[in-house]
Amino acid sequence: MIRKLATGLALAALMGGAALAETFEIQMLNKGADGARMVFEPAFVQAAPGDTIKFIASSKGHNAETAKGMFPEGAEGFKGKVNEELEITLETEGVYAVICKPHYAMGMVMTIAVGDVDAPEGFLEGRVPKKAKKRFETQLGNL
Repeated sequence: MIRKLATGLALAALMGGAALAETFEIQMLNKGADGARMVFEPAFVQAAPGDTIKFIASSKGHNAETAKGMFPEGAEGFKGKVNEELEITLETEGVYAVICKPHYAMGMVMTIAVGDVDAPEGFLEGRVPKKAKKRFETQLGNL
C-alpha cells in the first residue's frame, strides 16, 4: 500500500512540473501593433527552463531561427522554415537571439531570456546588421 502511494505521489509530482511550464506565442508580422515593420511580437520573452515558445506565421515570408553564435553554450540552435509555425522547448538557461533570416537586415529580431540571466559579455559583437543591433540593444534592456 505504501509503495503504491509513494509511486502515485512521485508521478503526480512529475506531471505537476510539466503542467507548470508555460507556452509563449510569438507572432511573426510585417507590421506590428505600434506600426513598426518586420517584427516579432512580443520582441522579448522572459521564460523558465522547460517553457515552450511557439512562433506563429501571422504574415507571409517569415521564419524564426537562432542567430549564429548568439545562444547559450550547450544549447541547440533552431531553424524554422519560411511561412511555417515552429514550436520549441528551451531547457538551457541563457539568452537566445532569434532572427527572421529573410528580414534580419531590416531588424526583424527578438530576444528570449531563459532563467534569471544577464546578457553575455560580447553578445552583440560580430556581424549584426545596424537595425538588428539597435533592436537587440533595446530588448536586452529588459534583463
